[in-house]
Amino acid sequence: MISALMENLMGNMHIAWQLLIFIVAFVVGVFCLVKFCDIFVDSASSIAKRAKISPMIIGLTIVAMGTSFPELAVSSSDSISALMKSTEEVAVHANIAMANVVGSNICNILLVLGFSIFFTPIIVKKETLKRDYPFLLVATGIFVLFGLLFGVSESNYAILRIEGIVLVLLMIIYIIYLIIDAKKHPVDSEDEIKEFPLWKAIVLLIVGGFGVYLGGDFVVFGAKGVALTGANAIPGVDKDLAEKIIGLTVVAVGTSLPELVTSVVAAKKGQVDMALGNVIGSNIFNILFVLGISATINPIIADNTIVFDLIFMLTVTLLLFGISFTKKLDKKFGILFLGLYALYVIYLVLRVVLATQGIYLP
Repeated sequence: MISALMENLMGNMHIAWQLLIFIVAFVVGVFCLVKFCDIFVDSASSIAKRAKISPMIIGLTIVAMGTSFPELAVSSSDSISALMKSTEEVAVHANIAMANVVGSNICNILLVLGFSIFFTPIIVKKETLKRDYPFLLVATGIFVLFGLLFGVSESNYAILRIEGIVLVLLMIIYIIYLIIDAKKHPVDSEDEIKEFPLWKAIVLLIVGGFGVYLGGDFVVFGAKGVALTGANAIPGVDKDLAEKIIGLTVVAVGTSLPELVTSVVAAKKGQVDMALGNVIGSNIFNILFVLGISATINPIIADNTIVFDLIFMLTVTLLLFGISFTKKLDKKFGILFLGLYALYVIYLVLRVVLATQGIYLP
């Protein structure tokens, strides 16, 4: 992982130089995301058209997995690191691993989809309501149940290794189901899509996907570095709580930037099905594969403040499902989602600020 190598190289470098590197990494990451997401969407659209596969299916699988690489890298890396840490350090790593998935899923619905439908309305198709949303609800519900019902102690909650294996198996079943469904229902796309020779489309998809991953990695490294430096500079801040809040916000937004840029680019290019599929698929992928792999490597433990965030994640998922029955996600819902995300971030900031005064919010 690029960010891990950079952290090792920085060592005891002066804090001013560290901040400069963090900022430069963030800028480079954003540039890579914008540049390579365009390539990624065009090549994925071309493959979908040639293979007569719905752009929604491509969004749910290839695009969703590609844009979720940063979440997978961050969470699995933290789980691997936790294997060699003390019990106290494991809790800090787990706080980021679980908070990253929860925060990313909240961010995908409220921020990513919010921005996308603010620019371009999305018509929700019947098959999406019957096939994809129910599976997202089931995956989210299982995550919440696993997270809340199997507590290690009164103040800690966990995703155990066996639960991680179950989540990964469910992901495999879902992908197989989508492949079978795509073969049963081939589509002829009439959209104006750039067509590349198949070999070129595959090469561009790989290049674009790697560029998205690289950009996301640099963004997470830069944003997380600046945030942690700032948190450590504030006296009286609970470091474990600060790590978790950073996981829920800075790291979550950083790892969700590929989804954000890809969905907005897809929506602007008229690939609204791909934009919606990317968000739904990424949330399913985050829970079943990212969290599943991370918990399989090492059980993920989080403190009791994760309860509110898990319930909020489930609430916004149910909200999206309910709103989708209107059959059209447009600007007013985009404003609602963005407003809810702003309120959530304000709440998280208040949680840290009040904790320094000895007042602990849920």
